[in-house]
Amino acid sequence: MGLSKDMYGSELRAERDHIAFLYSRLDTERSTATTRLDGVLIDSSAETTEALWERDVAATTLSRRIGLLRVADNGLCFGRLDHADGNPATTYIGRIGLFDEDNDYEPLLTDWRAPVARPFYVATAANPEGVTRRRHFRTRGRRILSFHDDVLAHGVADSDEVLLAALNAPRSDTMGDIVATIQAEQDEIIRLGRTGVVVIDGGPGTGKTVVALHRVAYLLYTHRERMSRRGVLIIGPNTGFLRYIGGVLPSLGETDVVFATPGELLPDVKTRTPDPDREVKGSLAMVDLIQAAVANRQELPLTPIEIELDDVTVELDEFVAGKARERARTAGRLHNRAQEIFRDALILALAEQAVDRIGQGWLNARETPDLAGDLAADVRRELISSEALEAAVELLWPRLSPRRLLADLYTSEERLKAIGAPPSFHRERGDAWTVSDVPLLDEAAELLGAYESDEEAEQTQREQEAYARGVLDILDTEEDPDGELLRAVDILDPTQLAERQEERDHRSLAERAAADREWTYGHVVVDEAQELSEMDWRALMRRCPSRSMTIVGDLAQRESPAGARSWAAMLDEYVPRRWTYRQLTINYRMPAEIMDVASSLLSTMDSAVQPPKSVRSTGVHPWSRHTTDENLARTVTEMVARMEEEIGEGTVAVIAPDGSTLNVDALLLPPRATKGLEFDGVIIVEPVEIMTGQAGAADLYVALTRATQRLGVVHTRPLPDCLLLLDDVTP
Repeated sequence: MGLSKDMYGSELRAERDHIAFLYSRLDTERSTATTRLDGVLIDSSAETTEALWERDVAATTLSRRIGLLRVADNGLCFGRLDHADGNPATTYIGRIGLFDEDNDYEPLLTDWRAPVARPFYVATAANPEGVTRRRHFRTRGRRILSFHDDVLAHGVADSDEVLLAALNAPRSDTMGDIVATIQAEQDEIIRLGRTGVVVIDGGPGTGKTVVALHRVAYLLYTHRERMSRRGVLIIGPNTGFLRYIGGVLPSLGETDVVFATPGELLPDVKTRTPDPDREVKGSLAMVDLIQAAVANRQELPLTPIEIELDDVTVELDEFVAGKARERARTAGRLHNRAQEIFRDALILALAEQAVDRIGQGWLNARETPDLAGDLAADVRRELISSEALEAAVELLWPRLSPRRLLADLYTSEERLKAIGAPPSFHRERGDAWTVSDVPLLDEAAELLGAYESDEEAEQTQREQEAYARGVLDILDTEEDPDGELLRAVDILDPTQLAERQEERDHRSLAERAAADREWTYGHVVVDEAQELSEMDWRALMRRCPSRSMTIVGDLAQRESPAGARSWAAMLDEYVPRRWTYRQLTINYRMPAEIMDVASSLLSTMDSAVQPPKSVRSTGVHPWSRHTTDENLARTVTEMVARMEEEIGEGTVAVIAPDGSTLNVDALLLPPRATKGLEFDGVIIVEPVEIMTGQAGAADLYVALTRATQRLGVVHTRPLPDCLLLLDDVTP
């Protein structure tokens, strides 16, 4: 039962007035919070540690609230619920919650994550959940353009109108949030109360990624005290994908987020380079290999090393080094910290050797024990300052960074052979790190422990003291001709102030987390998780000891030979039988015409996999265009122009085989770079070459499932069987 034209116009005016009222409350609250924050920041009355802490907490709370109020400005209110019974009769749903402080904090606008907002996403005519009507607003800026009602009391729920309008809208360069159009199966996953490991599985276009991001926003809303202190890590397949999704959480008011690809997990290594040995390097067998690589650097001398002292020369031989190595290895310390134990053991053994040798000439140590003790102490002091001994220690038990360990290993055929590593690991010094090297470097860091070269430590200290001197100079600018005033430098030297400054870190939480390899996160999201190797998972699990994770993937799209063949195979190692599986089955991205083509390929990859069901059909069928090698670039350019004209406002991408140098005036990408992305139109070039590449059919499946409106194929070689039924477009 719809509204008459007059009634619709009257209600639209009333809704516009109400939304304007909500915006006025938003502006007032934002202004009040900003004024309070300014007052907190300039407050100099806090003197005790407790007062300073309270001021910092207040500033953080106000800053976060102001941030939420700012992002809520766009699409503040997007819906309303009318209830069959109870108070209130009407609930407005929006990005944040607003309350009437003068009326016992009566809700004016309900946050979409609140329990009372749930019927907005899940109520149906069969199960209205106490709702008689659900109203969807279509807005632009601060103004309502129109609204659409689902009148549930009469058994009618035509909410597809709002959803389809959103799905048919042109795509932009970034993903948007879906708070206004979350569907029931998505909402069920978003509101899962548990904070453990949740796997969101689903085919292309099912909204896995955006559901995962909204789940993070929901968890931060319901578990903020526990999760927000550590931030969120989001792992994506490539930097283009991370740019594409980067605005979703900030648009929902969440900014304590670190984005990274698997090749960017370490602060000092950024790489996109693939590895020909990725299957081998991705296996858990590499744990033993890295352990062997570290043990290989705890060496024994092939010939005795002579250490010259003032009165005698001692020999560091295999026996002495072996005893010291055994003591260091059984001490329970990581490699770099254990070097100190190794050195101390050598000093004790060599000092005893020196006393014995000196005693043969002029001292009977057994008859004069006091003199022997003094002599041993003198020899130990001399050994401690011996450059020759220090060089021997660095040779036999060197301090190592993860990068040095692996670089020395990869460039030495002898070391590779000694630990049983494949000869194919060999490379030249200076070659780029690969994505598969990153978890190995992380494993090495766990075994080696903290490392900082002497030069780095000295540089850090110099920078801190220089900063401290500048602070003290500022404090002491007051003129004092009589020299009677107590100056800052009289009670605090630069070194002391530098040490205090080291404890204060004014970077954002995300900046601090990204710079700290040992940072542990409150929650981790892994997208395209089917591509991660066993070693990748091992590195990620270190970063989330609480095992609060949202894992997103589609096993049918797995390209990497080191990737997951089942979720259980990857996860039972860390959370056996303690992870939750959910599957999305509805395809929101692709119309049925495009999904039918992709499904024909999917059936040849795995006949047991059911493709997602599309919610819409456009009547426009995918097409193919045959051309010659000489005309390939011109034909692609021509078809791009035609597709852009058909689509109008929107994006068109050309997906070509890896390494393609096709010169076209359009966005040109290999299949792997399009993972997780979507475009209004897609033109695939030479699909048979894509299908016969390293990742085979999986790459072509990814390419076929990126378009939301139009799909075309341009080829010079015969089409794969799955594409033979495409509409042929003749010149």
